[in-house]
Amino acid sequence: MSDNKKTNIKKPDVKFCSSCVYPSSSAVSLEFDKNGKCSGCNISTEKETINWQDRKLKLKKLFKNYEKKGNKHYDCIIPVSGGKDSYFQAHIVKELGYNALLVTYNANNYTETGLKNVQKMRESFGFDHIFYTPAVNTLKKLNRLGMLVMGDMNWHAHSGIFTYPIRVAVEKNIPLMIWGEHGRTDVGGMFSHNDFIEFTYRDRLEHACRGFEWNDMIKFGEKYGESLTEKEMYAWIYPSDEEIDRVGVRGIFISNYVKWEANEHLKLVKEKYGFLESEVEFERTYRKMSNLDDMHENGLHDYLKFIKFGYGRTSDHASKDIRANLMDRKKGVQEVMKRDHIKSNDLIRWLNYVGWDEKKFDEVCDQFRDPRTWWIKNGNWMKKDIDGKEKEYGKVVLPNKMRNKFYIE
Repeated sequence: MSDNKKTNIKKPDVKFCSSCVYPSSSAVSLEFDKNGKCSGCNISTEKETINWQDRKLKLKKLFKNYEKKGNKHYDCIIPVSGGKDSYFQAHIVKELGYNALLVTYNANNYTETGLKNVQKMRESFGFDHIFYTPAVNTLKKLNRLGMLVMGDMNWHAHSGIFTYPIRVAVEKNIPLMIWGEHGRTDVGGMFSHNDFIEFTYRDRLEHACRGFEWNDMIKFGEKYGESLTEKEMYAWIYPSDEEIDRVGVRGIFISNYVKWEANEHLKLVKEKYGFLESEVEFERTYRKMSNLDDMHENGLHDYLKFIKFGYGRTSDHASKDIRANLMDRKKGVQEVMKRDHIKSNDLIRWLNYVGWDEKKFDEVCDQFRDPRTWWIKNGNWMKKDIDGKEKEYGKVVLPNKMRNKFYIE
């Protein structure tokens, strides 16, 4: 009798949305209706039923209510990376006639094109801009710790983006913060667009920070020999409730007020502000407009999502384009099969950056594979692809003592 029969470990059976290309193993929680259509697809259809002119009026009224509150020089803060979404957020605020303070957390991974775009933002919009870069040695420690603790070398970036701009809001007494889309509504249909979800500390901690705070990283640093101090962690320490309440910090998602469609935004910001797309193709997605602020978001960081959950950035982008009627599902499936599994070349840059070799990287990666997606056959990792076929994806390097949670053929 096999170990799997003894412990009743079942072979994974990943299902895929009948409309887009998302799997049931998605990192963003999905539900499927009786027709096999995912909640992300169902909620996305709301966009065609909403009176966006009325929503724009609500946004204008909201801004009006914040006039003369807090800082007399700035009407709001826009956390920006310099990507197409940042440009669109800044465009809306400028169009409404208000003055924003742009705040950037620099993860130190900009592509050449992405850096040009973020530098152009001050010239394009006439807004002041704080561009904050943590100490590079601290970033390297957090890269290594993120991989060891949660299989995510970019924990520091997710946390920093949703922490440092809020520190600025408190320090400069600017209560209104303008975020882009609510990702888990846009991708997975977690909420309705009629819920008017706003930014919360809980959302930041549970989703962006993967449940880990800055002091957790100090403790893990002690465990793994990556010494960190509270002073080093300044950019990742969220303001206290008392500080938030004193200023009245409030974060709204502009996708609740303006129709959110990235391809349409791209046309606008290219024509009006000279936004640049990547001159070279990415290995793990066909899009050339997304994630230019961090070379690893479309590459190594996304490869880690494939390692964990069995899908990647092409699935994200194809699903969005299918929902926007810019791609049919057949083409989406072709793109997913072509790209989602690629171990991208930016791995070389990251290994040199943190001082690891590829063997160590692979050994750490294997510890974070999801048994809902992966199983082991003849010493190889197996998963079910969107074309319905079972396919082998590399040798297992996970230690034998850690394999007992996986189905083994």
